[in-house]
Amino acid sequence: QSQIFDAGDYFGIMQVEEVDEEEEADEELEAQVKKKPNPGNDSCFKVIITNENGLQASNPDSIFLIDHAWTYRIDHARQQLLHVPGLLHRMADLMGIDFHGEVPDEDSVEQVLQEMWKYNQTYQLSQGTAEEKVPVWYIMDEFGSRIQHSDQPSFATAPLFYMPQQIAYTLLWPLRDLETGDEVTRDYAYGETDRLIRKCVLLPWVPTDVLDVNCFTPEPSDEHYQAILTENKEKLPIAIKPSVYAEDKVFKVFTDVQQVLNNLTHPRFVLTDSEQEADILYNFSHFKDYRKLSEERPQVMVNQFPCENLLTVKDCLASVSRRAGGADGPRWLPRTFNLQTELPQFISYFQQRERRWGEDNHWICKPWNLARSLDTHITNSLNNIIRNRESSPKVVCKYIENPVLFHREDVGMVKFDIRYIVLLRSIKPLKLYVYDVFWLRFSNRAFSLDDLHDYEKHFTVMNYAPGVILKQVHCEEFIPLFEKQYPDYPWTTVQADIFKAFAELFQVASAKPAPLGICDYPSSRAVYAIDLMLKWDVSRDGKKIMQPQILEVNFNPDCDRACKYHPTFFNDVFSTLFLDEVDNCHVTCIV
Repeated sequence: QSQIFDAGDYFGIMQVEEVDEEEEADEELEAQVKKKPNPGNDSCFKVIITNENGLQASNPDSIFLIDHAWTYRIDHARQQLLHVPGLLHRMADLMGIDFHGEVPDEDSVEQVLQEMWKYNQTYQLSQGTAEEKVPVWYIMDEFGSRIQHSDQPSFATAPLFYMPQQIAYTLLWPLRDLETGDEVTRDYAYGETDRLIRKCVLLPWVPTDVLDVNCFTPEPSDEHYQAILTENKEKLPIAIKPSVYAEDKVFKVFTDVQQVLNNLTHPRFVLTDSEQEADILYNFSHFKDYRKLSEERPQVMVNQFPCENLLTVKDCLASVSRRAGGADGPRWLPRTFNLQTELPQFISYFQQRERRWGEDNHWICKPWNLARSLDTHITNSLNNIIRNRESSPKVVCKYIENPVLFHREDVGMVKFDIRYIVLLRSIKPLKLYVYDVFWLRFSNRAFSLDDLHDYEKHFTVMNYAPGVILKQVHCEEFIPLFEKQYPDYPWTTVQADIFKAFAELFQVASAKPAPLGICDYPSSRAVYAIDLMLKWDVSRDGKKIMQPQILEVNFNPDCDRACKYHPTFFNDVFSTLFLDEVDNCHVTCIV
């Protein structure tokens, strides 16, 4: 508030030069220099206390603000370095990168983008739209960035968002009384107590091998799944018998899903505004209290299953899918690690691939719970992935480096993904249908394993980006084009493999009782969208095959395109799920 700039009265920045071997050097200083965080630079900076009275931890004035030199979201970093005047100069200088040019060049920008993971800090806004909640990264000014790491830090830091100015600062305060000449340090792995995890988290500054860690990822404990259930505030139902309804019953549907309100015209269903009167609850948001529903209204059907988040949340999808076997998990799931709980295994796997010459090491970092590719990044930088763990809970999946591509006249060979709508009728017995129409999404630029920041080359979700072309091809048009491009791979065979993967996924996801598997609640029904890609692989008998790769399972998917091109879509869905009548519906039973 008072704009008091007094850090210079308390602190100084000291440059530590490399010590020449032949000099009678202070061994301790030499040891310090060797441990410096920026190997490769000739000098290392330290921040020290210069005030002759030192600094007292109990003094209420012993708290300082550090400015942020650069604040950005990862997607915008490259463009800002190229176009914001003076930014590249300042960052290169701060990181000890040689850059003397007038005009930003790609090489210097690339170096800053690599090095910045040693300087980056992050915070997230807790309110606003999904876009506004994407983590913000920042680099402290020269003073803040030169505070070194220590396992026994003398100071602590934390970001502070100052509302009146709409600006973030970093707070710096001492953890003990300090004297003149003492070094200002902070703990770069703050909050981590486990020794192995600390070693992994500090790897960007203290490079080390973690090859002795087994990269096999075992099934999480039963307590892990119980904790997820508790965190979701979901209450499991009591056991009920399946309800039997009259042959000609007309069901009252209570829903807040606009697409259902607009498109459900089947004579056996009527819409109601009263939740209490309804026979079917078709909710847009997650239903939580199955216990109460099962006790008071067991005959009321609901459009979701207890514990279905085991499929729809990315870290759970990976741990449940691994039950389908194989050291690396099933062939239909990209190798996936949960960065919160499986960081050492991931680093070991990454470093092993690095050692084996020629193995691709591109990975895609995804938040557990954001859709539409928000805060999703492709990288082959281990430091980038390790630091990304600090922003929001993430999984890291092997990036598909050899996808099956589709030839677009105007562009060339592009990536594409496929969305199927699956209908889960029951768990015991397992009854799973798939809608007969699938949807396609295409990248807008020809695929190659470079320019990892190029959204339109590496991503297929185009319908949310303003001003970006959205290429649409209907599946009936796509199949002959695909078979013309790949005459040895008839679509019926490819689709049979896709359905086999879906069947396996739902079999393993429902094999264990809740909360370790999807709950067998007889009044539950559900619609999910499964997004997948195809990649080139080799079968066990050495044949080149198209292997489906399940990317994610979405709860209550956007069915706008489905309704637009297939007006009977929701009639088919409701008839299949709630009436058990599939004749004349565009669905195929796969389990």
